[in-house]
Amino acid sequence: MNIDDVMEWLEIADNDFDSAILLNEAARKHYEIICYHCAQAIEKYLKAYLIFNNIIPKKTHDLRFLLNNCIEINKDFENIITECTYLNKFSNDIRYPHKYQTNESDVNYSINAVKKIKEFKLIDDLRNLKNNDN
Repeated sequence: MNIDDVMEWLEIADNDFDSAILLNEAARKHYEIICYHCAQAIEKYLKAYLIFNNIIPKKTHDLRFLLNNCIEINKDFENIITECTYLNKFSNDIRYPHKYQTNESDVNYSINAVKKIKEFKLIDDLRNLKNNDN
C-alpha cells in the first residue's frame, strides 16, 4: 500500500465535496451536479479505503459495488449502506439526459451523507496515516 496514493484519493474526494458545497452556495443551484459531486466524493473515499487495504478498485462509479468490497474487509461499513444506496443513483447516470428529477431535499441529503462518510471512523482514520508514517 502506498500512503501517497491513499492521500491522493482522499484529497480528490475532498475536492469533489468542496465543489458540491460551493455549487450549493451559488445563487443558481444545479441540484443534479451537486448530487453528482457528492456521489463522486463518496466513490473516492471508498476507493481510498480499498487501496489502503491493498485492493485495486475496479474502475466503476457503482457505490454499492465499492461499498460491498469495503464490507468484505470490515463489516462496520454496513453503517453507511443507506447513504451509499441513495447516492448511487447520482454516481454517473445523472450526467446524462434527465433520468432523475433532483431537488433541494436531494442536495441536503447528499451533503449530509458525504459529511457522515467523510467523518466515518474507518475513512477518517486514513487521514492520520501520513502523520503516523513519519
